[in-house]
Amino acid sequence: MSPCALDTKRGLTRLGGRSQRGYGMALQSAFCVLGRTAHTDTFARDNLPPAELWPQISLGRFDYPEELNAGFELTDRMVARGFGDHVCLIGDGRRRTYKELSDWTNRIAYALVEDLGVKPGNRVLIRAANNPALVACWIAATKAGAVVVNTMPLLRAGELTQIVDKAEISLALCDTRLMDELVTCAGSSKFLKQVIGFDGTAGHDAELDRVALSKPVTFDAVKTGRDDVALLGFTSGTTGEPKATMHFHRDLLIIADGYAKEVLGVTPDDVFVGSPPLAFTFGLGGLAIFPLRFGASAALFENTSPVSLIDIIRTCQATISFTAPTAYRAMLAAMEQDVVLSSLRVAVSGGETLPTPVFEEWVARTGKPILDGIGSTEMLHNFISNRRGDAAPATTGKPVTGYEAKVVDHDMKEMPRGEVGKLAVRGPTGCRYLADKRQATYVRDGWNLTGDAFSQDENGYFHFAARSDDMIISSGYNIAGPEVEAALLAHPDVKECAVIGVPDDERGQIVQANVVLKEGTAPSPETVKKLQDHVKMTIAPYKYPRSVKFIEALPKTPTGKIQRFRLRG
Repeated sequence: MSPCALDTKRGLTRLGGRSQRGYGMALQSAFCVLGRTAHTDTFARDNLPPAELWPQISLGRFDYPEELNAGFELTDRMVARGFGDHVCLIGDGRRRTYKELSDWTNRIAYALVEDLGVKPGNRVLIRAANNPALVACWIAATKAGAVVVNTMPLLRAGELTQIVDKAEISLALCDTRLMDELVTCAGSSKFLKQVIGFDGTAGHDAELDRVALSKPVTFDAVKTGRDDVALLGFTSGTTGEPKATMHFHRDLLIIADGYAKEVLGVTPDDVFVGSPPLAFTFGLGGLAIFPLRFGASAALFENTSPVSLIDIIRTCQATISFTAPTAYRAMLAAMEQDVVLSSLRVAVSGGETLPTPVFEEWVARTGKPILDGIGSTEMLHNFISNRRGDAAPATTGKPVTGYEAKVVDHDMKEMPRGEVGKLAVRGPTGCRYLADKRQATYVRDGWNLTGDAFSQDENGYFHFAARSDDMIISSGYNIAGPEVEAALLAHPDVKECAVIGVPDDERGQIVQANVVLKEGTAPSPETVKKLQDHVKMTIAPYKYPRSVKFIEALPKTPTGKIQRFRLRG
């Protein structure tokens, strides 16, 4: 039975037909009440976690109308506010204005509804690299009332299948250059029925584009509720089984009206650049939601290597950059000694903690602030951050306005200042997993436990200590060790294996595979390459083990459990 019960008299959904634990203001009443919904497909709301497992949500100053469509707010609303002729997207050799983006997304939304039968609440998967067409498809689907699932272009058919099955996705929009893996996924999926191609270049010459071009440039966006799910952000757990985080229309605006406004001070004159995929909520915020919310511009390029990012900043006169610490370090290595990034006013670092040497060298050589912070897919974006004029090395910063954070022990008791414990946070956004038992682990007593170990100093600043789970974070990518192990174990030469993360100066961590080979297979550089290539072909290539060690046997407990801590030394 669903934890949601519809109050037909008020048009509201009450969460919590189960017993309440009453752990905070948001859940003090008998029910957790959500606003009206426009979803005729109620899958998302039906699969929200039960009320007693929600974090405390404190909206504070983030007060939005009951009817709210984030896609409309980021395009048509901006045109109405006078930004129609202002450039919003740079990429594919073009500069598109807010009016052009509004027209483009309205046409696609028409095509989705009239030709592809999208109903409010349907899940729509989008597969593409960072380009303007991906942004257009995301906004169009949001306007149509769909629940969007953006996916990375590196994912293989098996990984896509896990996402499709969990979210019960029937329609996917895909850059025609990336169709193969998704078509393979559709071939064996009981859910995915349609894979429609769009042109990820400036040509507008694919099935979706051709249909959309015949549609009107005006579209009445679905009057979704502010509490309707707009986005499913997938993230890998330590088991390798993906988790879907559920974000409302209001959440997409909160991260802009909170973090981007307070910490970055975004203005219409800003130009955003960066490397994080739009499929990551860190990238979606930094390269789409933030600029579009404030009438600014985003430069989207599919090739954003550290060297090319330097050129993009200069060419596009970018003012705000988003990338990982490893990329900033590589940018510094590629810069001339007297490099001048005159347009840049702030660099945002995310995905992993910012090492002190990178912070210090960046500030010394560029004269520009670099802001470390911490966010998560569950929280949607950054909730703790350094500020311009108040940033220091080895410091993550203070909570963004609206958020509270503390360091706790295993019993949720706050730790003394300076001592390391678990980071707990709550505020206007919070973890809501789609039908997932791991909700009870991430949320305790109304607080979100991010899986990070932190300390807090006497002045209130938070300092990162380590990841407190087995997730490997390499160059900003989350990699689940068991998933890599499963790929290796599928190779005929592998008897046993255990995957861990080991420190690396360039990437923060790298994946290391400890492998016991089957009898008759010799350990050699050729065997290493064979196993690495196998993993690249089985799962997303960035997950492959950059270090492979051959051992005689894995350390285990008497019950057979692998002792990974012994492998880490």
